[in-house]
Amino acid sequence: MASEMAGEADASTIGQPSASGAIKTATFAAGCFWGVESAFRQVEGVVSTTVGYTGGHVANATYEQVCTGRTGHAESVQVVYDPSKVSYDKLLKVFWSIHDPTTPNRQGPDVGEQYRSVIFYHTPAQETAAKASRDALADSGKFRRPIVTEITPAGPFYRAEEYHQQYNAKHGLPSCHVPVLE
Repeated sequence: MASEMAGEADASTIGQPSASGAIKTATFAAGCFWGVESAFRQVEGVVSTTVGYTGGHVANATYEQVCTGRTGHAESVQVVYDPSKVSYDKLLKVFWSIHDPTTPNRQGPDVGEQYRSVIFYHTPAQETAAKASRDALADSGKFRRPIVTEITPAGPFYRAEEYHQQYNAKHGLPSCHVPVLE
């Protein structure tokens, strides 16, 4: 995984538009959003990350609501990136490497539909790339169980409470995810 990540993105460039001005958005759910966000913040070319809730049916969902398992939302990370510096395919590689895509509604000790594995695509090209990467991983034989990751259109994204934003960085934690892929 270290080869996939080029050290934490320079804090002075996180949130800054790229020199080309072209930025894109990707949204992923892979368990607890704190560790997912930490992983994507380390990728060169990521402009910003925001943790939040998406994929459900409750508008303006809160953490307390999502934790009940009755909103349909997944803890997610919205990744704004500069495609001239990092490809969507590389973001997909990071996504697959930071969680177990064969466990439905669970990542490590976190259990519930809010911890499910989902790629929320924003464009037809992202949908195609996500499905191709899932199929290639499934065909690789890496996992004995089938991949259960959902690939679904991105819908409304509700920013999580401020104390969740960059949680690991604020608390000096490296990550809460263990790499699955080499």
